[in-house]
Amino acid sequence: MAPSPLRFCLDYLSPYAYLAWLRMPALAARHGRTLEPVPVLLAGLLNAVGSVGPAEIPAKRIYVFKQTFRIAHEQGAPFTLPPSHPFNPLLSLRVTAAVDDVEARTKLVTALYSAAWGEGRGIETPEQVGAVLDAAGFDAKALLARAATQEVKDRVRKNTDEALAQGTFGVPSVLVDGEMFWGVDSLGHLERYLEGRDPLTPEALARWQHLPSTASRR
Repeated sequence: MAPSPLRFCLDYLSPYAYLAWLRMPALAARHGRTLEPVPVLLAGLLNAVGSVGPAEIPAKRIYVFKQTFRIAHEQGAPFTLPPSHPFNPLLSLRVTAAVDDVEARTKLVTALYSAAWGEGRGIETPEQVGAVLDAAGFDAKALLARAATQEVKDRVRKNTDEALAQGTFGVPSVLVDGEMFWGVDSLGHLERYLEGRDPLTPEALARWQHLPSTASRR
């Protein structure tokens, strides 16, 4: 039986997901895993779990830029701010969900991420997204039309619901073998898990899950 794929839950809004995505193809190849990009709506995840995005907290919004800028420098990755942030990623997510072939979808994710965070271009409007599609060799007119269908809109919603059901609460999140790894800083933990060197034991996890709470924030 072939090993299960690395399902990479993404939203183009997140610079952390961009930086993690740049590392994912090589990571997947090292462990003989297929990489499967899964477009989800971060706002939907946050609403479902009663949380807010980093950009919605002024001090954290500034820190996100500082941290992702430094991570990009460490990775040697191009990093340019998009025209606005937060921006509306929905059209780009739907266009991505409209591509059935995983290899082609992977190519498109790289193109859209590179446009937004590598080149600082907008990826919100049909014109902006269409330009990225054309440059990447896709049929922009056909994909934009498909992205407007109820089937594809429902697909993004279904992806988001399924990610929630598997414990996902933000992006980037990698789902594999019933486990979830969240954040660009979890990729090292993911590698150790794939190598069979995960230090976390079922006993330790069970103790945490059943640990009582004696205080709450009101």
